[in-house]
Amino acid sequence: MTQRDTTQRAALGAIVLAAGRGARFGGGKLTAPLNGAPLVAGALLTAFLSPARRVFVAIGPDPAVREAVEATASRIAAADRLTLVQVEDPTEGMGASLRAAAQALPDDAAGAFVLLGDMPSIDPETLQRLSRAFEGPLDLIAPTYLGRRGHPVLFGATWFPALRALSGDEGARALLESAGAQLTRIPVEDPGIHLDVDRPEDLARAVEGR
Repeated sequence: MTQRDTTQRAALGAIVLAAGRGARFGGGKLTAPLNGAPLVAGALLTAFLSPARRVFVAIGPDPAVREAVEATASRIAAADRLTLVQVEDPTEGMGASLRAAAQALPDDAAGAFVLLGDMPSIDPETLQRLSRAFEGPLDLIAPTYLGRRGHPVLFGATWFPALRALSGDEGARALLESAGAQLTRIPVEDPGIHLDVDRPEDLARAVEGR
């Protein structure tokens, strides 16, 4: 690995979106128990095991989510890498959460992973694969499994202004769909990139990792 590669990867951040209300779940989704820990812990652990130097977690007003995030970071001795980002109006949708977290990224960040707090089964190696493909701020990289794009996405810093201007409930979906050939797709053997928890019955699939 060259010095340039080392410096570049050290400048990556990770965003975890954890401000949603979980309405389809019936509330309390991110703190629902999964494998002996809150659901959100899965995405947090993946983020902290990534090459990111800091993890920015977008949270809403629920104190239980804040406590779960802080407890998870403390349990793995990563509290010094955690930045909590309070989302002013989470009811605006995922775009508001991603906008707030992207605005918190430091000026020297070369890129940032974006993870969803309700996706607990992503293999940390997937983020390593994305980082190895990362060459610079122009990059936009996503994993695929069985030919279908999943999460997380690694955004180079050139894309940060677009993330900081998002609104509504679609997050960065429209941005990815309009990227065309600018989006690099990395095949991975990781079904977790497609597994999100929307309803209580999805927890069983998360336990099984499918």
